[in-house]
Amino acid sequence: MTLNRRDALLAMAVLSQQPLHAQTTPSTTPSTTPGKPMTTAAATACRTHISIEGTQFFINGKPTYAGRVWKGKPIEGLLMNSRMVQAIYDDRNPETADMWAYADTGKWDAQRNTREFIAEMPFWREHGLLGLAMNLQGGSPQGYSKSQPWHNSALNADGSLDPAYMQRLEQILDEADKLGMVAILGIYYFGQDQRLENEDAVIAGVDATVDWIVAKGYRNVTIEINNECDIAYDHDILRPARVHELILRAKERSKAKGLPLLVSTSYSGGNLPRTDVLKASDFALLHGNGVSNAERIPQMVQLTREIEGYRPMPIVFNEDDHYNFEEPENNFVNAVSEYASWGYFDFRRSGEGFEEGYQSVPVNWKTVSDRKKGFYKLMKEMTGGL
Repeated sequence: MTLNRRDALLAMAVLSQQPLHAQTTPSTTPSTTPGKPMTTAAATACRTHISIEGTQFFINGKPTYAGRVWKGKPIEGLLMNSRMVQAIYDDRNPETADMWAYADTGKWDAQRNTREFIAEMPFWREHGLLGLAMNLQGGSPQGYSKSQPWHNSALNADGSLDPAYMQRLEQILDEADKLGMVAILGIYYFGQDQRLENEDAVIAGVDATVDWIVAKGYRNVTIEINNECDIAYDHDILRPARVHELILRAKERSKAKGLPLLVSTSYSGGNLPRTDVLKASDFALLHGNGVSNAERIPQMVQLTREIEGYRPMPIVFNEDDHYNFEEPENNFVNAVSEYASWGYFDFRRSGEGFEEGYQSVPVNWKTVSDRKKGFYKLMKEMTGGL
């Protein structure tokens, strides 16, 4: 019998006497992703193409981290990522805009924020980071917030796209394309979805986002309809019972336009996807915030595989604010041990300095804090880096 690459990796894990959960065995079903390439000049020019085969991510026809095994655990096919939702941040509310001023200039500068983000991307890629989790409505610039009076949205009230936001996003996606990196692009955030005037506008926003990606020819972009659909969204179609409608809409619209996109949505920390979302999605998104017991992380992965509607697909944590990277067991390690990708979420805690966090605005995108250094060190050890 001839083993494929993924089976060989699993065999290596067994030989190392560090077994994987039985349900991580990949399917032999064909790719769930985008088939034929677009014929437009933009799509042809795109260097980085993301796709899925069974439980694995592929970039440019090859599994990510090809051949990589870490401590007996297959790394090949995973998508290590970081929550970078403030990459195109701005504040359209003049009453709160001054809150984000840089200490060295005394003012906020959205283009500076994006420029400094792009400057750090090669370093992240060298350490094995492939996925950039971004969002057209960002995330709380304070890490967690009860009220969010600021107005950070690339979507206007009618669902149309703001040119300045999208220009910043284009700069990032162009650089990601050159570096072989992928965006997990969220459209809506529960602190800002109220900026859309009604359900029609929400639908229009999904359509506009899909159309923009297709028109630009980006094949290194996956879609997260909204961040944590089970939090307090104003619009019913963004809540758990109906969000699968938007997943299906984005998939069908992008396919009809010749560039099928991979689409999913996420749930709040520790919670699992509903059946209708799993049936509609190309990959499953989980969050580890609130999961202080690292043993719960592999359990979440195992339970997701048991939900009706699950079929072999990648499982990705794209938000987790638990670290302890120097410890032998932590959320990152435990996710990988169950063959799930993991995403780093860092924000500036009370009393911490500018060097901390990726979500707190203004952001210091440099790797100058112990937490960031710990994440990149462990990720490079796991993945082998660039």
